[in-house]
Amino acid sequence: MTDLVVRPLEAGEESLFTSLPDRGLVGRKLLGNDFAEMAAKGEYRPEWVWVALRDDVVVARAAWWGTPKDAEPIALDWFDFTDFDAGVELLKRVPLRAEYSLTTPPGWQDDPDVAHEVTIRVEAAEKAGYRKLVERYRFCWTPENGLPARTGRLVFRPEPDDDVILDVFKRVHAGSLDAHVRKTVEEHGLDAAAREDLDIMLWMPAPRDWWRLAYTPEGELAGFVLPSRNAYDPVVGYVAVVPEQRGHGYAYDLVVEATHDLVGYGAEQIVAGTDVGNVPMAKAFAKAGYPVTQHRIDLV
Repeated sequence: MTDLVVRPLEAGEESLFTSLPDRGLVGRKLLGNDFAEMAAKGEYRPEWVWVALRDDVVVARAAWWGTPKDAEPIALDWFDFTDFDAGVELLKRVPLRAEYSLTTPPGWQDDPDVAHEVTIRVEAAEKAGYRKLVERYRFCWTPENGLPARTGRLVFRPEPDDDVILDVFKRVHAGSLDAHVRKTVEEHGLDAAAREDLDIMLWMPAPRDWWRLAYTPEGELAGFVLPSRNAYDPVVGYVAVVPEQRGHGYAYDLVVEATHDLVGYGAEQIVAGTDVGNVPMAKAFAKAGYPVTQHRIDLV
């Protein structure tokens, strides 16, 4: 068998990456994104895009994504192959380290063709050294879903002090059901987990003054809501309830407030996400009119 050649793209080689037959069932194509267009924007840079070739034919490919301002890629989000072993070898050889985010349709396990595509990607990544961390829901609200009514149970106030927000992150991370938070707390501690999430929110391209703390009528902190934007859409960036206020259904109030705020800022659709295992938060989004439009499997 011809030796496998693994290398990054060179400038102008976008057609080499797209020469691999695309089954379009999972991964980046499910999002409807065009590789050449994203590469032209600087989201897929040549040094972040790798191919594996046999006899000059692409048999595996992987693209790491980031915004034009990022020094390092944020995630591996495009990985497929016609040769399983080549896919494994590609991930082993590439000197980039970022989480693998595999996008799938909802209920992907129920469609044999889609389930196969998901399973072989996960197996290849795991053989290359990744491990599955969590599966997440991706929600998308549009005006057709109806604007949920505010309950009036909480009072929302802006908070310009990042140190105050950081402290709230520390409080809400206690007992969190979020797999990424739990992983960071376990490996690096509560302070590091709080700082990581604050930095992510500050990185997102939306005004900082959209953020709100939520209080009970008695003046007790209930949680916070951080509406924002990602590279493509308005998002419910973060909602969380402090431990002592859990059990009152306040997550729903927070999601509703974020929805109203983002619509007020001109949003025509709003994206959000939570872990499949975070049942209270998933129920809050469903109640607020956010249907599940995709799943995502995160491997680290």
